[in-house]
Amino acid sequence: MLDRGFRAKVEEKLRPVGHGLRRAGLTANTLTLLGLLFATVTAALIGAGRFGWAAVSLIAASVPDVLDGAVAKASGTAGPRGAFFDSVVDRIADALVLGGAAWWFAGTDDPRLALLPVGVLALSFLISYERARAESLGFDARGGIMERAERLVTLGIGLAFDIVVPVLWIMAGLSAFTAVQRFVKVWRQAAPVPREHVGRPRWLERPRVRRLAEWWPALREGMTLREMGANGSRRRRPRRPTAWRRTRP
Repeated sequence: MLDRGFRAKVEEKLRPVGHGLRRAGLTANTLTLLGLLFATVTAALIGAGRFGWAAVSLIAASVPDVLDGAVAKASGTAGPRGAFFDSVVDRIADALVLGGAAWWFAGTDDPRLALLPVGVLALSFLISYERARAESLGFDARGGIMERAERLVTLGIGLAFDIVVPVLWIMAGLSAFTAVQRFVKVWRQAAPVPREHVGRPRWLERPRVRRLAEWWPALREGMTLREMGANGSRRRRPRRPTAWRRTRP
C-alpha cells in the first residue's frame, strides 16, 4: 500500500539527494549492502533485548533502502540486475530481523512465542512469492494492506514502545489477509476465457452490437424486426414463390 502510493513520489523528491550521493562515489549496490549491515545490527540488538536501540537501527536500515533507487536512477544504472539484487537483500534483511526476534523469545519464560516471528516471516515470504510468480506469468499482484513498508513501520512502532508481542500478532493477521488478497487478485486475472470469446474484439460484446450481429442474418433474408420478436428470435415467414417456380397455366 505504501510502496504503491508513496514510493514513486518519495524517490522523485529524493532525486537531488541521489545525484549528490552519486557524485560522492556511492553506488546503489553499496547503499543496499549498507542497509543489510544495519539490518544485521538490528537483529543483534533485538536478540539482546535492546528494543529501543533496535528501533533506531531499524530506521537507519530503512534509509539506504529508500535511497538506493534514487541513486540508481540518478546514475542511470537502474535495471533488472540491481532490482534483483535489492529484492534478494531485502529478503535476507527480513529474515535477520525476525530471526533476532525469534532468538529473543526463545530465551523468555514462554519460548513458544518464538514461533510468532517465524510465522510472520513465512507469510512475508509467501506475499513476496505471490508477486514474483504472478509477474512471471504476466499478471499483477501488487498491493495489499501489509506490504514490506507496512511491516517495517509496524515493527518499528512495536520496538519503540516495547509492545512487540501484540504488534507481531497484528502483523501475522494482516500479512495473512494480504496473502489472501493477492491470491484472489491473481486468481481473477487468470480466469480462463470462454472459447466463444477467444479472438473476438471486445467491442463485439457491447449489447447493441451483439443484438445487431444476431439480427443481421435475419434482416438479410427480408424479415422485419417485428417478425423476429422483441427477444430477437427469428420467426420465418413463408417465402413467395419465384417466377421460375410458379406452375405454368
